[in-house]
Order: sequence, then C-alpha cells, then structure tokens
Amino acid sequence: METRSPRRPEQVSAEFRCPNTSEFSVTRIAQAIGGVVMLACVIGPANAQKWGPLAERVTFPSADGHTTLIGYWYEPPPKHAAQVPAVVMMHGRGGAYSSLAKGRYDASTLSQRHQMWGQFWSRQGYYALMVDGFGPRGYGQGFPQGSYEQRPAELNEVTVRPLDAYGALTWLRKRGDVLPNGVGLHGWSNGGSATLAAMALGTSFAPAPGQGFAAAIAFYPACGLKGQFESGLKPYAPVRVFHGSADKEVSFRRCRDLVERGNAAGGDIQINIYPGAVHGFDDPSPSRQSAKANANALADSTQEAQRFFARYLPGAGPGR
Repeated sequence: METRSPRRPEQVSAEFRCPNTSEFSVTRIAQAIGGVVMLACVIGPANAQKWGPLAERVTFPSADGHTTLIGYWYEPPPKHAAQVPAVVMMHGRGGAYSSLAKGRYDASTLSQRHQMWGQFWSRQGYYALMVDGFGPRGYGQGFPQGSYEQRPAELNEVTVRPLDAYGALTWLRKRGDVLPNGVGLHGWSNGGSATLAAMALGTSFAPAPGQGFAAAIAFYPACGLKGQFESGLKPYAPVRVFHGSADKEVSFRRCRDLVERGNAAGGDIQINIYPGAVHGFDDPSPSRQSAKANANALADSTQEAQRFFARYLPGAGPGR
C-alpha cells in the first residue's frame, strides 16, 4: 500500500487555459505524458469532438448470455504493428454518459471523463473500448449518489458486470488487430468494483490461465463487494487501485484493507492513496480540478496508469 503525496509544483503545470472554449482557467491541471494530450479542457456534448474524433459505436454480447452491449471504440494513431494492445473501460454508477445527455445516449454525449480517457489510451497506442452496461438494460441515465440499495440486481457489480467485461474481452480477442493476450481492464467507481471482481481468482467466471486480462486498474472502487472477498481479493493478474483520502462516497480504508489481505495471500495488487483527493478526482471539469489535491491526483494517477499498462500490455506507443 502506498500513500502518494502531491507532486512538486514544477511537476504539474501551474495553470492550463483550454483553447477555443469559454474563458476559464483550471488550476494545476495535469499534462499527460510527453505532451501527448492535455487532459482538462472542459466541454459539453455539443463540443465533444474537441477531445478528438468521436468514438465509433459498436455492439457485442455480454458473457451473461442474453444482453447485447453497446461499446464506444477508440482507435490509436497510425501504427506499424499489425496488432496492438487494447483497454476495456467500465463506467461507474453514473453510467457512460454526461448528466447533460438528456436522453440522447451516443458517442457525442459520453461523459467528459470517459471521452478524456478513451482519447488518452488511444493516443498512447492502444485500442480503447468504453462498455455501456447500463443503457442496454434500460438505465442509460445511471444512478445518483446514495442509490446503491435501490439498484437492480441485473447491474450487480460482483456477479453481472464482470460478465460484461469478459464479453468485451471475447469480442476483442476475435479481432485480428488486437493482441489477444494484451488486453487491460480499467474501471471507475462501481465499474472499478466490477473490475476488482472480474480479476479475482476463485469466481465462477475466472478465466483459464492466459485467457483473461493482462492487467487491471481500478479508480476509487467500493471494496465491500457484496461481502464476497472478506478474506482478501487475490487477482490472477496485476491490479492497481487509485483512491483519494477525502472520498465521501466510498471508503478508501476498506480498499486498503482488501488490498493488504490480497497481498498477504500472494496477489499482485497495490493501492495508491492520494491525500485530500475526492471521489471522481479525475473528472476534468473545473469544479473538480480547481482543487489542488484533485489536480495532483489526476496528474500522478495518469502517469502511473500509463506506466503500469506499458509494463504489462507491451506493444503500444504513440505512432507505433
């Protein structure tokens, strides 16, 4: 377990003004690796393409055997390799789309966070697939904070949503342009919880050796996990968890304890805890990034996530 202190001022841009948007400044916003992509321009659905090209809408079956999922497909820049790694992205309880979508659920209304990360991973040389697991089941609008006990069983993050992740993995493995053993999993909040469950050994959906995800990242997950992993969660592949110490929605301490028990059981799972960062610290809106702790957490977690996948999903890289 590691508690990461804020980065030194010279390591994070002091001020970033987004070009071609309304006049505002975002304090200490993160600049991604090597200047590849700025992470904090605030946009609305009407300006979605300012992140880059809109994602392509695709469909594929969940491993639950009856749900056809919607996905949003981001392609990397022109590459030399015939096959490159991919990242499956799992949204949180708010769903895949912006709160301003107003019933229009498509690539143009994906949330700022999801568009930002989809473009980020693609510009790092990965295919990226954003999985909408709520919309196909009739809950495209997502759920507000405090609604956990009222959410339907068909969205269970421990028993159902991992099957969506494996449906995405199966779809990717059938493509000729994706490295079949180079697929990572990245989830946020409730999708982060689904990511943890998906990576656990001993479940009914745990894959055969060499057939699962190569590595996984979970941002601010809830770690109660329906009480299924009280003795610890031992993943079959490396997992990294990123949390904020000021999270008021879910407990970073519970995740820290889960990780420590998983480590004691021999699992490759670690947690980074950012002092003062809140739930959703990587939301690129000025209201979230005006807080120094969140901006620092976004800057550091972005770099750590990129390094982590670069280690375990070899073959990616801008322009490759």
